[in-house]
Amino acid sequence: MAFQTLLTEIDDAVGIISLNRPERHNAFDETMIAEIDAAIASLAAQAEVRVIVISALGKSFCAGADLGWMQRAAAFSEEENRQDALRLAHMLASLARCPKPVIARIQGPAYGGGVGLIAACDIAIATFEAKFALSEVRLGLIPAVISPYVIAAIGARAARRYMLTAEVFSAAEAYRLGLIHEMVADEEALDRAIAEIIATIKKNGPQALAEAKSLIAAVAERPFDDAVLHDTAARIARVRASAEGREGVAAFLAKRKPNWVQ
Repeated sequence: MAFQTLLTEIDDAVGIISLNRPERHNAFDETMIAEIDAAIASLAAQAEVRVIVISALGKSFCAGADLGWMQRAAAFSEEENRQDALRLAHMLASLARCPKPVIARIQGPAYGGGVGLIAACDIAIATFEAKFALSEVRLGLIPAVISPYVIAAIGARAARRYMLTAEVFSAAEAYRLGLIHEMVADEEALDRAIAEIIATIKKNGPQALAEAKSLIAAVAERPFDDAVLHDTAARIARVRASAEGREGVAAFLAKRKPNWVQ
């Protein structure tokens, strides 16, 4: 499939999806969200694909929401924001529910929705230099749609700190929290580590892997069901459409302080 914002390939039973907006730090917009959703569906449907890897080109893994997308969303009504948020929610759900194991290859910073993308994957490996932040409240917004995946990955207690402070944290802290499973020195080591995991996964039954993922979702404390998708999309839609949400985004786009900062 040909995409505007992604590169995809299949190599030795591995489906690779590479975020390809390096000049925008691989930030999400509506096109990228739709294309990731389509790429996951395509690779999941192909019997030859045993494992999927989400990677990124450039210095950043994913900077979260694209500024242009945020600017367009700032003019949306609450209902338009809800529909917009649901598209991201369904993409993350497709990733989490994919019957094939999905590995995140994190070579650089991941902020906001980028952290959600990582948390929705089954396995995540990052370089020591990777940085992370749940930065939404800095803009007067909340990490609603990504919250089920992030909280499942790092727990409610850690989420209380990092969702409320919006501070940047290191790969070592991400490893301690459980957001990533392994840290490596550089991209060469990153590729070696992922190759080892892929080789291990390929020893396992494809149907058993799909059933194991289904099992985990079924017995998890809070399954990623449609009620959660609609609830989180409604929350971010309400906040995006609020006065504070509009002020935060406007201030960010104008490179000024929001009105709640003295």
